[in-house]
Amino acid sequence: MRLGTELRRLREAAGLKAREVAAFLDSTSAQMSQMEAGIAGVSADRIRRLAAHYDCTDTALIDALTAMTGDRARGWWDEYRGVLPQVNLDVAEAEHHATFLRELVITHVPGLLQTPDYARAVFRYMRPELPESELAPRVEHRMRRRTVIEGDAPTPYETIVHEFALRIRVADRQVSRAQLGQILDQIEQGHVTIRVIPTDQDGFGGAGASMMYMGGPVPQLDTGFRDGAADTAFIDVEPQLRTLRTLFRKVEEATLDPTASRDFIHRLSKEL
Repeated sequence: MRLGTELRRLREAAGLKAREVAAFLDSTSAQMSQMEAGIAGVSADRIRRLAAHYDCTDTALIDALTAMTGDRARGWWDEYRGVLPQVNLDVAEAEHHATFLRELVITHVPGLLQTPDYARAVFRYMRPELPESELAPRVEHRMRRRTVIEGDAPTPYETIVHEFALRIRVADRQVSRAQLGQILDQIEQGHVTIRVIPTDQDGFGGAGASMMYMGGPVPQLDTGFRDGAADTAFIDVEPQLRTLRTLFRKVEEATLDPTASRDFIHRLSKEL
């Protein structure tokens, strides 16, 4: 879908109609619509041909788009198709392809850092009607998402967490202690950076600012994600992405530095 979106943007930037490009490709308007909607596939050769027709000279972007055509292997998230909502699969896939991850969370520990017991408590509270057969795959899926920040080639991950999220007990004291221990372990691995917003910080008005920012192979392919109470949304439009980047930098000003944040979390774990 993202590949099709970017091809449509290139066409529109060139000032061409879909029917004009379809004629150039000896294709149909319907086939063009399917390609730009992500329904029909497109070859790397055709992308390069289209880029030349659109007078696009951004070789880094063209190379990134052509690379997307060959990356059609099933990922681990496909095992949950039909089991979990599609957005869960989309988030896992987007994280898998990201070159870096930035996250801002106010009310809960970030999903990529959660322990199984913490995740289970969150899901059970938010969806108390879920039977174990539906709850278990949600917890399992969340744990498998952590592969992007673990292993031999972890994706750089930076997150801002509010003190409130670290203190609230979604289950009991034991689960909270284990959760803080899990966060400290991730920090020690060296590829996870955590900054804490203390509750006594003046001038922080971003209580509803949770978001994920996923870096693409080129900046034009960056993706944002906002998960709200009513709906969820992926963001790929530059003005909105710029807003997310600005928001992250603004909130970062209210945080403790990484070393002070680590010490802060360590002290919290000792209080439990």
